[in-house]
Amino acid sequence: MKKSTKRILALVAAVLLTFILFAGTVCFAEGEDAAASQSTAESAQAQENSNTSSKAVAAAACIAVVASVGAVSMGIAIAKSADGISRQPEADSKIRTTLMLGLVFIETAIIYALIVAILIIFVL
Repeated sequence: MKKSTKRILALVAAVLLTFILFAGTVCFAEGEDAAASQSTAESAQAQENSNTSSKAVAAAACIAVVASVGAVSMGIAIAKSADGISRQPEADSKIRTTLMLGLVFIETAIIYALIVAILIIFVL
């Protein structure tokens, strides 16, 4: 197995493990809130806390997945451009320009995910 493939698999495993641990913590907190609620006002407060924690999990998952995929794709793009420049040094300005344009598009996708996460938290 290539070294880069191992790194990608390790990154995906780390992101999934973090998400699973975070989701388990939120589910345990929701169970405590439901058991502690006795009156209607407390029940409404518990429901609000449950909605807030669900929004936090959704926003965290959105940012975690998109940021990790963006980081991996940026690393791959930079590695490929360095390889291309080493093979054809006379085309370095064209390769560098294309690389910068590609990195901007990748970063734009990550910023869009951040906007979606903010909308999840504050609008929904």
